[in-house]
Amino acid sequence: MIKPVIEVGILSAAEIRFALNGNYTSGEKKFIRGGEYMARIHNGTLEFESNGQKSEAGISLILNPDNPEPATFKIYDVTIGISFHWQKRETQLFRGALKLMIKEDQITAINILPLEDYLVSVISSEMSATSSLEMLKAHAVVSRSWLLAQIGKRRSIQSGSAKYRSSYSNEDERIIWYDREDHAGFDVCADDHCQRYQGITRASTQLVEQAVNQTSGEVLMHEDRFCDTRFSKCCGGVTEIFENTWEPVHHPYLQRVYDNFENRHEANTDLTDEQAARSWIMASPDAFCNTTDKSVLSQVLNDYDQTTLDFYRWKISYTAAELGELILKRTGMDFGIVHDLIPLQRGVSGRIIKLKIIGSKKTMIVGKELEIRKALSASHLYSSAFVVEKTGVELAVRFTLYGAGWGHGVGLCQIGAAVMGAKGYSYSEILLHYYRGAKLERKY
Repeated sequence: MIKPVIEVGILSAAEIRFALNGNYTSGEKKFIRGGEYMARIHNGTLEFESNGQKSEAGISLILNPDNPEPATFKIYDVTIGISFHWQKRETQLFRGALKLMIKEDQITAINILPLEDYLVSVISSEMSATSSLEMLKAHAVVSRSWLLAQIGKRRSIQSGSAKYRSSYSNEDERIIWYDREDHAGFDVCADDHCQRYQGITRASTQLVEQAVNQTSGEVLMHEDRFCDTRFSKCCGGVTEIFENTWEPVHHPYLQRVYDNFENRHEANTDLTDEQAARSWIMASPDAFCNTTDKSVLSQVLNDYDQTTLDFYRWKISYTAAELGELILKRTGMDFGIVHDLIPLQRGVSGRIIKLKIIGSKKTMIVGKELEIRKALSASHLYSSAFVVEKTGVELAVRFTLYGAGWGHGVGLCQIGAAVMGAKGYSYSEILLHYYRGAKLERKY
């Protein structure tokens, strides 16, 4: 297998400001001098402006650096953490080629670069570059495997050999999951929807480069296919299975895993049962990811993530009126005053898959987990593994959600894996703890 080159979607906007730090050429071998540029759409084609001079370039353009090693490009006003509580804009710096294309009346900026270079950035963007070497090596394998699996999935969907749907709804239910539906023009996006990728904006370290180099070409495989190695920030003590979060496809290596090697009797608890889930979530059982060790957390969490330290167990509270207004704003559905929130179906980690919302104007079942998290928070709830306590009467009703974990909980738990690395587990032990039945192989 040849070392892959990939395309990463960075930003889509009506106009994009960027700077070339070095000289570039276009596909027509046209020389593009370094400097500041503004890209817009004019009469259906790309228009570039620099120092008052304008030029047109069709519906797409690839800018390749004359000298790849020192040349870089900046893109301004890139939004990171889209719709999450850490959302902000920043200027980002990249190596490789820059592709600009018109898509749905917007310009999309795409970074084209070798997969291994991409991984160095992802690991530094997804977590602190000061994590343990074994944790970094594990994440390099996970990120590489996931991306190759997504490229294969994208090609199958585009060729028509695989059918994909991301929602179903009727008068009583609205079930949505978010995965591949909005990435038709490139291999992977640059934000939390896929994997955080911020070019060379985040400082890397020799340890990150060592982790990528030492695992170069290594992936997790199952029955001759790349494993769809999902990961989340904190599983809350138990991992979830794929089909409860995304499309109804079973991946044998994405099992329910109790995030510890001790106290295995707790792994027999059936968290699909409402009472068992309540007991589990309201407790604080031992798990790798149940940690307050700041030295470990600082290795895993970037500065904007460290504002959130109640990720293992958390709570949030709303009045009935506040909740109705929030759901309307986030989903467009007007429930009026919310009367009740009733979990109808839970996954194997206790995460709610279907939630019944009863309001003064409307009753509806919503799912899956990300749609529930979106509906019940101004950004996103940390997870859908929560129980509901309703207090008060009539206009004084208040809903308090007690929750567990941060993210969808499928596959590798980043906090748990970091703790495992700090405890001396090898990267292969970390990987095979979270991806049961997978095999570690070197493909290039």
